Amino acid sequence: MDTRTRPLTLTERRKQATQLEIAHAAAELFTAHGTDGTTAEAIADRAGVALRTFYRYFRSKQDAVGPLLAVGGDRWRALLAASEPGADLAGALRSAVAQVLDAPDEAAAAGLRQTRGLLRAAADDPALRAVWYRVNQESEDKLRPVVAELAGEDAGTLPVRLAAAAATDAIRLALETWAETDADVRGPDSPAALATRCLRELTGGMELLT
Repeated sequence: MDTRTRPLTLTERRKQATQLEIAHAAAELFTAHGTDGTTAEAIADRAGVALRTFYRYFRSKQDAVGPLLAVGGDRWRALLAASEPGADLAGALRSAVAQVLDAPDEAAAAGLRQTRGLLRAAADDPALRAVWYRVNQESEDKLRPVVAELAGEDAGTLPVRLAAAAATDAIRLALETWAETDADVRGPDSPAALATRCLRELTGGMELLT
């Protein structure tokens, strides 16, 4: 199974760039003012786009942060897809998790702190939580073919689905747990450390990963 996709067209790249700019604007405003204190108009103004452009891409102000929340999952799947087929799947998953949640520079650290702000805002906003859960479900769905390719042709459908679900939940639970604390972006209680720990616990008994 080929997990590669065709290159994006220039129009598609521009669309993605605009969506991400809007997502960053929404995240900044949600973190500073909460979702109740933020309007779609304010997000559009911060992103430098017209309100009609905002609604061309997003149905609601909460929906606007979806592309930003999905960035980590996209990077994670790309790292996994680059692994050699037949390689140790558990090791590949843990390595990719550690890399994608690592904070080697201030830009990466700022991105994690922004995610923390969004998850804290989501605690009081069901619509924003729904976006977070939807992003995670979409990430899990996209992860399945990557896991299947790495696991090999003999891997059954159920073990592949279990592995994809466990790996996705490991990251989700780690980020949610970290967001509830004031722990640093690095160290034993960082997102990377927590996700690695969750992944080890959730996948420890899976035959596919042993």
